[in-house]
Amino acid sequence: MGQIFFFKGDLPDHVTFQDSIAVDTETMGLNLHRDRLCLVQIGDGKGNCYLTQIQKDVEPENLKRVLSDPNLLKIFHFARFDVAAIKQYLGVTCAPVYCTKIAHKLVRPSASSHGLKALCQEFLGIALSKEQQVSDWGAPDLTEEQKGYAAGDVLYLHQLKEKLDVLLKREDRAALAQACFDFIPARAELDLLGFDNPDIFEH
Repeated sequence: MGQIFFFKGDLPDHVTFQDSIAVDTETMGLNLHRDRLCLVQIGDGKGNCYLTQIQKDVEPENLKRVLSDPNLLKIFHFARFDVAAIKQYLGVTCAPVYCTKIAHKLVRPSASSHGLKALCQEFLGIALSKEQQVSDWGAPDLTEEQKGYAAGDVLYLHQLKEKLDVLLKREDRAALAQACFDFIPARAELDLLGFDNPDIFEH
């Protein structure tokens, strides 16, 4: 593993990325309208993780520029939630995106779990700890354990994408997966507008 870099408020000007990044978020809960965005994690695919703690009095312009860069592929696990949270609290649309959860559901629909922990174990042989998942992400000072957990959520997404791309091609579902990925920003907008329940795609 490379390094974990932690910033309060925004990414520094000198931090840049190429081609693709892995992205995750930590919020105060799972209600997009109630639970504020606390942390945005970015993995560069080389083992380095960049954590940005969102501050109420700081506009994260550099972070927003990275997340909305049309030349950077953003790799998520369960992109629907993270893209919506970023839109809600940072006001930018993440695109283009790739979702490892959607990819896994397309190639392994009968799998017992599509969670990140299960995928890391299945494809990479890595036992990912989720112990800090429900810790207090709104705390002014995050613990080293929280930072390590947050980094773990983006550290392996590039590797998972490589494995899943092989299976998407094998099952002839790469084009369908891409169509799903392209729709995610719109799906996130629908969620923010309250069209998640009831879902307009239901009967």
